[in-house]
Amino acid sequence: MSFAELFDSGFKNRNKGHFSSIVRVAMENGHLSDEERSFLDKLAVELEISTEEYAEILENPTKYPVNPPYLHTQRLERLYDLSRMVYADHILGPRQKEILTRFALALGFTPGNVSYIVDKSLSLLVLNVDLDTFLFEMQHMNR
Repeated sequence: MSFAELFDSGFKNRNKGHFSSIVRVAMENGHLSDEERSFLDKLAVELEISTEEYAEILENPTKYPVNPPYLHTQRLERLYDLSRMVYADHILGPRQKEILTRFALALGFTPGNVSYIVDKSLSLLVLNVDLDTFLFEMQHMNR
């Protein structure tokens, strides 16, 4: 196996683990709403999850290991990606804040400040900020 194949394999597995953990959060209540299904469809394309992998993960979302971000910056980067997907096209409609809150909790943000973090994330997306600005604003929001 070449170095490039090893890198591609690791990246692909990380995406599967990330997608799998999001599916677990979405399926907490035992089913997927139409809005959640649409969101997962879009996310699968973004993460390069094949149709076969998608079906496999929906059938058994615990098959792939969860790769929770260790560093705060990595959690914020994932929150940025998820926030953009939740916000884009308003697929989740009025439930976007609720769903994003569940994802933020799964990323490791605490219940005590998750509402503020989600509100701040969505307000930054309304301003159409890039990742660097998002990270700066989120890391300096309490100062």
